[in-house]
Amino acid sequence: MPLPYELQLGWRYTRAGRATRRNGFISFISGVSMLGIALGVAALIIVLSVMNGFQKEVRDRMLGVVSHIEIFSRDGQALQDIGPIMDAARKNPEVIGVAPFIATQALIARGEDMKGALVRGIEPKLEPEVTDFASTAQKGALDKLVPGEFGIVLGGELARSLFVRVGDQVTLVAPGGQVTPAGVVPRLKQFTVVGTFDSGHYEYDSALAMIHEQDAARVFRLEGPSGVRLKLKDLNQARQVADELAVTLPGSFLIRDWTRQNKTWFAAVQVEKRMMFIILTLIVAVAAFNLVSTLVMTVTDKRADIAILRTLGASPKSIMGIFVVQGAMVGVIGTLGGLLLGLGIAYNIDVIVPALERLFHASFLPKDIYLISRMPSDPQQSDIMPITLISLALAFVATLYPSWRASRVNPAEALRYE
Repeated sequence: MPLPYELQLGWRYTRAGRATRRNGFISFISGVSMLGIALGVAALIIVLSVMNGFQKEVRDRMLGVVSHIEIFSRDGQALQDIGPIMDAARKNPEVIGVAPFIATQALIARGEDMKGALVRGIEPKLEPEVTDFASTAQKGALDKLVPGEFGIVLGGELARSLFVRVGDQVTLVAPGGQVTPAGVVPRLKQFTVVGTFDSGHYEYDSALAMIHEQDAARVFRLEGPSGVRLKLKDLNQARQVADELAVTLPGSFLIRDWTRQNKTWFAAVQVEKRMMFIILTLIVAVAAFNLVSTLVMTVTDKRADIAILRTLGASPKSIMGIFVVQGAMVGVIGTLGGLLLGLGIAYNIDVIVPALERLFHASFLPKDIYLISRMPSDPQQSDIMPITLISLALAFVATLYPSWRASRVNPAEALRYE
């Protein structure tokens, strides 16, 4: 089945030959527009993929310490009977790990140095079920948290700020001291540092300490754990599972998932990503609207051809379709080229960046400055599809005015001096 002549002529004009100087220049401008669209689309894909990679890397490191879902009592008191709560949580098919914990604020002192810290009482055997803390801590550190021996595992930055190493003694100052005739005396307890951990997230490495749950209950005078932590098969389902647990759990509890715990940080990342998308889309828009000048010159150059087609019976709609096809072809080829280039770099950035570092003898992400020393990349379909559609839409819109002008060419005027 033969193609419509509008498509054939539109494609022919797209690959216009260089028989004349004018045709050659038009072809050059068309190629520049095509290249501009390709580079703009590739830049969008690469930048958003790298931003997704950094977000995923930080999120994974954060979830190495923070659980997917936490369940608390609404009045802020300790949970007296956690057995039914843990059993009910395990019945949810998305839950793969459950563990109790105690969380409270305290001061940790070593000599004259004193730091505020979040002290978390954990059950060492159950903790690996809900976080990747064991992989970030020194080998065997969790096994050394034995009830009654008052061992403590400190974040790496916290340990360095207190100048302590494994085996050193630190003093934990608990809130709510004892009232004596001499005044309020704070509760103090000596702990032995049995290990450190480095999660790669400064907020936790500089202000988090782990002790055994039973030791925490004794020091802070609690009758049970502060809450229950859950780990899910799919961390992206955390909010949905939290809503389901609010209905199925035996009682009324405060349920908090990891997206709500770090809501401000994730909101800031999304705003930054959205603004970057808008800024880089302007590059694609500039390249796409270069098609306007290309098509205007093509219409001027092809006025005689347009007039002949009109005298042969071509309708204004057909003339307009020819130049829409020409501009759309440039947009499609440029978009597909940018898509292939962007995805090729995004999926191989872990090879390309080290090669560039070796070539220029430079380090883009020095290990002594950045927590992430490699360039991560995570291309997502939810980003790539809008980029492709916006690029094609901009290219199509850019063709409308020149094509309309072509359809308005008067055959008699165009052929007067031919």
